[in-house]
Amino acid sequence: KIPPLSMNPYVLTILISSLGLGTTLTFASSHWLLAWMGLEVNTLAILPLMAQHHHPRAVEATTKYFLTQATAAAMILFASTTNAWLVGEWDINNLSHPLATTMAIAALALKIGLAPVTFWLQSFEDST
Repeated sequence: KIPPLSMNPYVLTILISSLGLGTTLTFASSHWLLAWMGLEVNTLAILPLMAQHHHPRAVEATTKYFLTQATAAAMILFASTTNAWLVGEWDINNLSHPLATTMAIAALALKIGLAPVTFWLQSFEDST
């Protein structure tokens, strides 16, 4: 049985609001750095919600989620930096170099657990 949530309602409100803010920032951005910041706000807001049950499996799942999301975030930063270096612009709409496009798609696929990079998703689900 899962114990009831023991988080302060104010902290919970801030975390849920941060999830909305990160999503809005990601969707509304036209610059790679702002999109990355929105994705990271979402990641940092969801981690305390995942780990609030002080059970070893919850902590393990949170750690796996964090490591996977941090890897994907680093890949997104590398892809956007590579694209800016090769093309000369940070605009999201100008992701025109094939190497940067492939890296960005692979990073986003890893971030959402899209096939064939679902290796972390099954392990994560087993831990929850």
